[in-house]
Amino acid sequence: MTLYGIPNCDTVKKARAWLTERGVDHTFHDFKKQGVPPEHLARWLAAAGWDKVLNRQGTTWRKLDAAAQAAVHDAASAAELLMQQPSAIKRPVVEWGDGAITVGFAPDAWQQRLG
Repeated sequence: MTLYGIPNCDTVKKARAWLTERGVDHTFHDFKKQGVPPEHLARWLAAAGWDKVLNRQGTTWRKLDAAAQAAVHDAASAAELLMQQPSAIKRPVVEWGDGAITVGFAPDAWQQRLG
């Protein structure tokens, strides 16, 4: 399982701590240092939907000018923005061992996944 995010993000910190407390083996992929793998981003957008992967509540999105925000209207335009601005990806994105993809930290749903 791989958890994608930014190490100083509070939600990512909570998610990583939650997994560690439960002894769940996982790999952490840092967007800032390692970038966003384009093929993975395409899978996330297909699995979760571009409107879920794009974090419109975050600082990165709010700092974009109105024209840049308005230009994001479908999966292709979202992917283009997210490759340039990985901090606009809702975090964490998790690729589970079974191939499922989740976006955001949801402890109850994660517990159900783990059984």
